[in-house]
Amino acid sequence: MIRAVLDANVIVSSVISKKGAPFQLIQAWTDFRFTLITSKSIIEEVQRVISEPRLKDKYRIANERIFRLVKTLRQNAVLVPGSADLRGAIPDDPSDEMFLTTAINAKAKIIVSGDKHLLNLKTFQGIAIMTPRQFLDQLEQERPS
Repeated sequence: MIRAVLDANVIVSSVISKKGAPFQLIQAWTDFRFTLITSKSIIEEVQRVISEPRLKDKYRIANERIFRLVKTLRQNAVLVPGSADLRGAIPDDPSDEMFLTTAINAKAKIIVSGDKHLLNLKTFQGIAIMTPRQFLDQLEQERPS
């Protein structure tokens, strides 16, 4: 099964809209079509972003929903340390390096992101970096007929 790291922006997008590729990716994960790899840092980033008052209020995200999301990620995704030292890999946005370290620690083959700093890399140490739509398309191609 494909092992993939989802950027926090993909996970947050899946919560604020039930339309589009991010939501479909979370559905694909819950349907066991790929293994979601994450780390404590990524989960903390998801929780921080989704709890921001402007986002939480605009999309009416209840605390209970945030709690359930974090719990689901901790219990059902593969949790790795995300501790490889990659300082300088993304000089324009070092905070994005957590996704690279998580993928390396887990031997993941794919990072899924909407972030241009990651997408501009295209690959990193053999790890493909793609948009949610590209990853969904790949999952569809690999689906048995």
